[in-house]
Amino acid sequence: MNLNLNNKKVLITGASKGIGLTVAESFLQEKAKACLVSRGSQALFDNEQKLQETYGKDNVFANTCDCTNIHSLEKLKNDIENKWGNLDMVVANIGDGRSTPDALPDNDLWEKTWDSNFESALQTARTFLPMLKKSKGCLLFVSSIAGMEAFGAPTDYSTAKTAIIALAKNMARKLAPDVRVNVIAPGNVYFKGGSWDEKIRKDKKHVDEVIRSKVPMNRFATTKEIADSVVFLCSDRASFITGSVLVVDGGQTVSY
Repeated sequence: MNLNLNNKKVLITGASKGIGLTVAESFLQEKAKACLVSRGSQALFDNEQKLQETYGKDNVFANTCDCTNIHSLEKLKNDIENKWGNLDMVVANIGDGRSTPDALPDNDLWEKTWDSNFESALQTARTFLPMLKKSKGCLLFVSSIAGMEAFGAPTDYSTAKTAIIALAKNMARKLAPDVRVNVIAPGNVYFKGGSWDEKIRKDKKHVDEVIRSKVPMNRFATTKEIADSVVFLCSDRASFITGSVLVVDGGQTVSY
């Protein structure tokens, strides 16, 4: 299937590893150009080099950015405008579910989790929306099934992911037909160095029991399965889809 992404330009936040990195490579495989963004780590630039070796230096570049900081985002916007001139797609992927099991986390922890999971997405959208309006592009938020149902995930994380869904739906209605806005809500995704990798190393038996009892497909999602869904929703093949939440969870939410 031709997704018509040749030479389209995409920005992916939270792209140094896991879902974000796989999303970047999936776009590149469709002959798009990708800008990978994270707060800054050697892994980001190591992956930039690897991807450039495979897909060409003109098609890949990495940039550090604190996506909760408007000044940092403006610098990123200027760098993209100087290199590409325009932007067709934005994937707001930053997220961190590490918090406390308390019913209501204290203010400091709440603000930290909120900033990482919601404020970063909000400010990214605010910064790049003018570019997407010009290109009649696509904005995609990565939320979570924790933003749809009460699974026992941290309250602050779940609330932030719920807010992303509300933000996306309202934006979609008000920006159509010029900009499409959608959401991916992944379930449990395994990748090396991720939160489930840590949990497996601590208690693999317990994790296996959780997956078997909660996920009808009896396994984790791969980052590639999430990335394929992201790329589809950003492509012309999804040209009549906006304001939607695509759940990719192996059936976990079916019983809720």
